[in-house]
Parts: sequence; structure tokens; C-alpha cells
Amino acid sequence: MKIAIVSPVFPPYRGGIGTVAHTEALELSSRGHEVSVFAPDYKTTPSEAEKRFESSSSKKTPDVFLLRPLLKYGNAGFLPQLFWRLRKFDAVHLHYPFFGGAEVVWLWKFFHRKTKLIITYHHDVIGRGWLGNFFDWHTKNLMPHILKSADKMLVSSFDYVKNSNAKDIFSKYSGKFEELPFGLDIKRFSPREKSKELLTRHNLRDDDNIILFVGGLDKAHYFKGVEHLISAKCKVKSAKLLIVGDGDLRSYYRDLAGRLGVHNDVIFAGKSSDEDLPQYYNLANVVVLPSIDKSEAFGIVLTEAMACGKPVIASDLPGVRSVVEHEANGFLVEPKNENILAEKINLILLSRELRKKFGERSRQIAEEKYDMEKIIVKLEKILSL
Repeated sequence: MKIAIVSPVFPPYRGGIGTVAHTEALELSSRGHEVSVFAPDYKTTPSEAEKRFESSSSKKTPDVFLLRPLLKYGNAGFLPQLFWRLRKFDAVHLHYPFFGGAEVVWLWKFFHRKTKLIITYHHDVIGRGWLGNFFDWHTKNLMPHILKSADKMLVSSFDYVKNSNAKDIFSKYSGKFEELPFGLDIKRFSPREKSKELLTRHNLRDDDNIILFVGGLDKAHYFKGVEHLISAKCKVKSAKLLIVGDGDLRSYYRDLAGRLGVHNDVIFAGKSSDEDLPQYYNLANVVVLPSIDKSEAFGIVLTEAMACGKPVIASDLPGVRSVVEHEANGFLVEPKNENILAEKINLILLSRELRKKFGERSRQIAEEKYDMEKIIVKLEKILSL
């Protein structure tokens, strides 16, 4: 099949949607499909407006086209060129939300009704001030038309969509929806020995208790709740908080750690390479995702940590709570409740037996539910129907 994947972000930008689109593109290509990815290039000059990337892998790889937006704001980019770029494909897979791209795909679908359109609804978009007003307007006036234009709509969990801004569409068109969680390579993400190189790099000892957070530290990822995790660290003694990720809020979080007096126990590792990421998970005693609102709908870092056999703690939010089995492989906690978060972190750090029990169940869940080899077969069937 000739498949087009349309995404608002794509590596090297770090983020859940981009990670999902990248993994999907590689897996479909490796199965013999002709895959083209279209995403905005937010940092190019006019002469660099379009780039074609080839992977160094020996497997068949997708073509990736980063297109220069006519207009851009944050992770939104208006790509009118998508209208003619999406010709001659058997199926188009749009990752939503994508302001400036989804509207063009909707218009394109109006003129190409025979080409299959799949839309993955990743999460709601929440904003403040004029941006929040725009999101509300878009949700009420444009989003229903965009989603209804799809032949099939995918969600990472029915739990999330039932509690999302798309709940009315789900209620009315439930037959169009399919639950398909995001998969990962469970061979790449797997239990292994701690990396001595990473321990040395970050001045850590092999016997240090390590709390790990992995995620973007930019304004687009404000909802990750890093400030609450740093505050909770004040109540967790004899442990290091290792923060993997980067962005324009990093200095704010670093200053917060200083003001709270935990700067010596909070390590900002910066962005991780793809090669190092599984190694970071394997350093941890517990992995925490303390997100604060419905902008977090799943939590890929949770499944990555689970595949590495780690206990996890996450906020009790729609969608996220479908990933964690409370008191079986970790804990779900009330968002922003730093006292409860600290209490659960301490429970895990103080009990080797609990860490072993939770870690074994985490790996089992990852193998059963999130193995990409199983997920991609389901996606392939949806695209070809």
C-alpha cells in the first residue's frame, strides 16, 4: 500500500505524537509498504523548505518530507501544500490535533472520498487567554467536521475519548472508533544491567535510589507536572531525581529545585539519544509521570518504563489510568497532590520486594498489550479495509 502519515511534529522534536508517527512509519515500511511522512519544518530557511531523509537502517525506510509552513505558531503550522501532496495514496493517516494541517486534510478528503482517511485522536488541547478561546472555538466549530470526515478514528483508549472533547462525536459515531494503544519495541526496551557510563556521566552511584522523569521541558509540555515532582522530592530523602529531557522551561525547573533546597539531588540530564533512552529507564528504581490535565492522554514513557521492568507512578487521569494497573505494577495518584505522590514514591523506594513485584508485572503488561509487532498488524488491517 501507499500510505501517507501526516503529523504536527516529527523527530528530532521530542514528543508523544512524533514518537508514535515515527514508530508507525518505520514499522509499516519494514513490512513492505510505501510510506511517506509529512510534517512541518519549523526551523528552516526558504532554501531548506523541504527535506527528504533516509534512515541509515538496512531495512526499507519511509520518505520523510518536512514542509515549510506558510504560517506557524508553536507546534501549529499551516501546510496548504498538503492538498496536492496527498494525491495518489491508498490511505492517509492523520495524527490529531494538528492545527493548520488537519483543516487541509479535511478539505482534501472532500475531493478524494475514495481514499481512506484514518484519524488518530491523541488528546484534547487546553490553553489560556486568547489561545484557550481559539481552542474552544476550534473544538466546537471545526473539530467535529474534521473527525467525521474520517473513515475510521483511532484512540489509545476508550476511557480517554469518553472523557475528552470528542466524547459527543464518539457517542454519535461509536462504530467509526477503534481502540488501538501505542506500541513499542519490547526488545529495545527491556530489562538490563545499569549503564556504568551513564552512572559516571551523572555522578551517580550504583546503589543510589533513582526517581526518573522522561519528557519535554518546553512550554508545549507544561502539563507534565515537573514542578510537582520536584516539590514532592522535598519529602523523599536519600534519593536522586533524574530528569531526562530539555526545553525552555528547564531553567525555571532548575531554579525551583534551588529555591526548595533540593538542587543537589535533582539532576537535569538534557535530551537523551535514542541509544541511551532504554539505558536511562534501567537506571531507575521508579519512573514517575505526574501530569496535571487531559493534555496527557496515554503516557508513552510509562509503557517504555514498563517494558524495562520498572514500577511506575502516574496521575489518575483518563487514558493514563488505562496504562497503569493500580497497586499491581505501580500507583495512580491524584494530579498535583505532592504529599500523596511523595508517599507512593517512598513506598516503592523502601521496599525491594514491592519493586520486584511491580517490575515483573510491568514487563508482563508491556508484552501482552504494547508489543509493536502485535499493534502494527492491527493498524495494517485498519488501513487496508
